[in-house]
Amino acid sequence: MYFEIEELAVASLNTAIKKMDIDDIEDEKLEFPPNPELGDLASKVSFLLAKKLKKSPHVISQDLVELIEVPEYFKKVEPVGPYVNFFIDYDKFSKDLLNNVTDDYGSLDKLDEKIILEHTSANPNGPLHIGHVRNAIIGDSLSNLLKKSGRTVETQYYVNDMGRQIAMIVFGIKELGLKIDNQDGDKIDHKIGQLYFKVNEKIKEDESLVENVNNLIKQYEKGEDDTLNKTFEEVVSFCLEGVKESLARLHIKHDKFVWEGQFVRNGDVDKVVDELTDAGFVRKNEVTYLDLIDFGIEKELVLRRSDGTSLYSTRDLAYHRWKGSIGDRIIDILGSDHKLAIDQMKHALEIMEDKIPEVIFYEFITLPEGSMSTRRGVFISVDELIDEAQKRAKDEIIKRRMDLTDDEIDKISEEIGVGAIRFYIAKLSPEKHITFKWDEALNFEKGCASIQYAHARASKLLKKSEKDINNLAIGDDWSPNENEKDLIRSIAKFTQIIEDSASKKRIHLISQYCQDLANSFNKFYKSEQVIGSPLEDTRLILVDKAKITLKNALNILGVSAPDKM
Repeated sequence: MYFEIEELAVASLNTAIKKMDIDDIEDEKLEFPPNPELGDLASKVSFLLAKKLKKSPHVISQDLVELIEVPEYFKKVEPVGPYVNFFIDYDKFSKDLLNNVTDDYGSLDKLDEKIILEHTSANPNGPLHIGHVRNAIIGDSLSNLLKKSGRTVETQYYVNDMGRQIAMIVFGIKELGLKIDNQDGDKIDHKIGQLYFKVNEKIKEDESLVENVNNLIKQYEKGEDDTLNKTFEEVVSFCLEGVKESLARLHIKHDKFVWEGQFVRNGDVDKVVDELTDAGFVRKNEVTYLDLIDFGIEKELVLRRSDGTSLYSTRDLAYHRWKGSIGDRIIDILGSDHKLAIDQMKHALEIMEDKIPEVIFYEFITLPEGSMSTRRGVFISVDELIDEAQKRAKDEIIKRRMDLTDDEIDKISEEIGVGAIRFYIAKLSPEKHITFKWDEALNFEKGCASIQYAHARASKLLKKSEKDINNLAIGDDWSPNENEKDLIRSIAKFTQIIEDSASKKRIHLISQYCQDLANSFNKFYKSEQVIGSPLEDTRLILVDKAKITLKNALNILGVSAPDKM
């Protein structure tokens, strides 16, 4: 519905511009004014016309308004400084908007575009930790957003089964007699992490063991020793089992787990090296490397070690070539410490004329010192982070609600705890460093819980009415008041927010929208009588449509929308 009225406004603008003997302004996008008193949609087309007309934008906006015929669904058009602002006629617009809010509201038209989105991709040598969680949440939320915007998205986890860390674990099992201890009830990925830690300590004590690890890497890359291959694959598979469990607790599921070893075994890595060599950019000394000095990068990209084995970077190039062959676009979520490696890889792909990935870099996330303890004092695992969030949420719920059963408390604690983690990470642009603060994340007045509470309030109100919402109708003579207009305005923005956020690949805009919509609903809820008012049916419909919109927005962020809190 928003797009329809935007098209009407843009068409009226172009008609007026033609009267000035100027062609249409292509791709004109309207904005939301910062204050509703300034209008509902605003155009800055006067800035674009200033040079052609040799007038100030202020004068042009006044001239345009005199030429504009007010389109359907609008009450008036006014110049506001250099802007041309459109004011919606809510008596006409509100009913049509609410009738268009169905269960899949916000879903845009299907696009013929497939995106391969890689995220998380942590080394399978232990559990996910707090350093991985931002990658996973950004990636999963962006996938949800892009799907909502009409794209086809396949999410992938790139499994580093040929890395040194895995070889160290296999070395510990085969040569040091270490075992994955299954006695104490820990998850399998935590046990593997403990074994990796022990091997690392052994190697620190005796650096000569490094050569043994290198030999295992060579043997596994050749793929000729079935017993060794099986050990590598079992270690990785066991660890991935635990990783998948942790991701599931955060409501994250990948479409594919792609093992890097396949690109060595099927010859794709050799093809990459050969093609770069044929292009004239490969040099050899002790190692085989890609010379990128012509691209302004002094640090070479090593493709093969002196013993002939490939590196992660070489296998990653083969992986990206493959992704480009099955998708129209490639998106990677990576920490900011990968910027040089990505610049190197992009130039390598450019040389081979392959698709270049779009990369979203994020800064790191930390906890304030002393806010959590860990048994090993090395890192905070994602499992520990979730446990802590649910514990804190549970303590807060018990203080507030004495009437809930234990099962209800556990369910709501999970919804609030996981929601707090996901929303707190999603609400900031990826370029900003995050210090995860529990008092902010689990704030029932301002945090994610306050947004979830707005949904629960709407659910409670609809249930209390004891009416079948599907059999209700909006009153013919309804003229929305200011609080109703504000809520309708917020609901109407959702499709535009989806399109804008998807084009920018930024999920924090959805987080802000969730907060704004919840604020509008809470203001309406506190100010307007619903049950028992002369407008009961109409207002129940408005509550239901706000509830649908809020749930759909939270779903993008992977946050539950509880019916009870």
